[in-house]
Formats: sequence, structure tokens, C-alpha cells
Amino acid sequence: MQNSVNLGSVGMNTKEASQFIGCSAYTIRELARQKRIPHYRVGNRIMFKRETLLKWIKKQEERNCRY
Repeated sequence: MQNSVNLGSVGMNTKEASQFIGCSAYTIRELARQKRIPHYRVGNRIMFKRETLLKWIKKQEERNCRY
């Protein structure tokens, strides 16, 4: 029997998150360091959940569209 895993719920590393969002890995690390992007740590590794990043992006869009 084979188990399927939803990788979005497991998490992405900094490089994968930067490719997903479309910015540099350095920018992602800085945003995480400044606590401006949702993330969690596994040891010293910074990790991101796909669903959480999608919500964060939507929130950023809404914030930028206010008049």
C-alpha cells in the first residue's frame, strides 16, 4: 500500500518558497528573519507551508489595493 503525501502541508524550504513566490532565497530568508512572512523552523531550517503562503500573498494583494 502506497501513502500519498500532500507536499504543501509538509512544507517547502527557502529555495522552493522563493521559486513559488518569485523572489530570491535571500529575500525570503530576510522576510522570515524580520517575521514578515509566515514560516516555521525545523532545527535551523526555515520552512513554509504552501497554503499559508497563498493566504499571505492574498493578504498582501488586498493590502496593496486599499484606497
